[in-house]
Amino acid sequence: MRRVKVVFAFLLLVASAVGVIRYEYARTREAGAKQQEASAVPIKTAVAEARDVSIILRGLGRVEAFNSVAIKSRVEGHITKINFREGQTVHAGDLLIQIDPRPSQAALDQARAVLAKDRAALANAQTDLQRYGKLLTRNITPEQQYTTQKSTVAQADATLQNDQAQVEAAELNVGYASITSPIDGVTGIRQVDLGNLVQVNSNNAATLATVTQIKPIYVVFTLPEVNIQRILEAMRRGPLRVEAFDQADQKETAAGVLNLVDNAVDPTTGMVKLKAQFANEDDALWPGQFVNAHLVLEVIHNGVNVPAAAVQTGLNGNFTYVVKADSTVDMRPITVTQTENNMALIGSGLKAGEEVVTTGQFKLRPGAKVFVSDKPAQSTTASALGLPASSSARQ
Repeated sequence: MRRVKVVFAFLLLVASAVGVIRYEYARTREAGAKQQEASAVPIKTAVAEARDVSIILRGLGRVEAFNSVAIKSRVEGHITKINFREGQTVHAGDLLIQIDPRPSQAALDQARAVLAKDRAALANAQTDLQRYGKLLTRNITPEQQYTTQKSTVAQADATLQNDQAQVEAAELNVGYASITSPIDGVTGIRQVDLGNLVQVNSNNAATLATVTQIKPIYVVFTLPEVNIQRILEAMRRGPLRVEAFDQADQKETAAGVLNLVDNAVDPTTGMVKLKAQFANEDDALWPGQFVNAHLVLEVIHNGVNVPAAAVQTGLNGNFTYVVKADSTVDMRPITVTQTENNMALIGSGLKAGEEVVTTGQFKLRPGAKVFVSDKPAQSTTASALGLPASSSARQ
């Protein structure tokens, strides 16, 4: 009986020891898991996306009128009528300013009278020539008289042609008294008032008004000379789209087509001028306005895009951290084709669907354990100084 009690006590002791060992093992395992979790680096990530991306070149541009005409008078006189409002849209042939036509009309009437008189003189000279010609055949009049009359007819005919030219010049002056718009466009601020005397005998005739054509309209912008060959090659493939953005470079205001690349580079700046044409049907562009011009060289279809914050620069070039399935990271070398609107177009090194780190890279190394945090990671230095995390990285 005593032996049984001893065996039972021994078994109880063994069971208690096993329980203690299992408990300590569980505690140790849980502590190790917590320690491992605590050692993981908090990060934020983004997934590489495949989408169409435009390859653009940016330049500062200035809007220029398609045509701009300074309206001046060809005849002198007082202004009797102003037939337009400042800022009005006018069409070619519309009357803008009327100058008193009476002096020009009087000169026209005088020229017509002289023409009529000389026409009658020519008719009389021609009649005499015919009569002398008949008498000459009968040897009744000398040949010299016939020759003289023939010369008189030629002189009268030349005088008649001069008179006709004077009439046409006077008619032009009468027409010039009515100043019309030579183009479709918008009028500017007028420079004269009703009743002003217009003079044309000065070396610098006064501008009466301006008419500016804004449909279509041009944008002239500059780009570095290093891009010339890329642009010319792209132009050979077809028309190139040019987008005009506002001064903040945030909103597209109009789209047009590149017309030409200037035939010379400015040697002082190393820049070349380019001209693009815009339909401007909605008057989004105005002459003299400054815009940001985006020249679209080509469109990359299904290009791999990641936030620009995911791109890091090292001694060997650009790289990014890629999150693997086991929650560790791999440092992946990449090439960047373009960075636009805080998005980087990847030329090589990444595939669509891969997860990249956008925040917390300063604590990472290849193979490091990570977990996705709701908050951006803070550097040790920033934490020690009580500073907020860097806001330069964006998800």
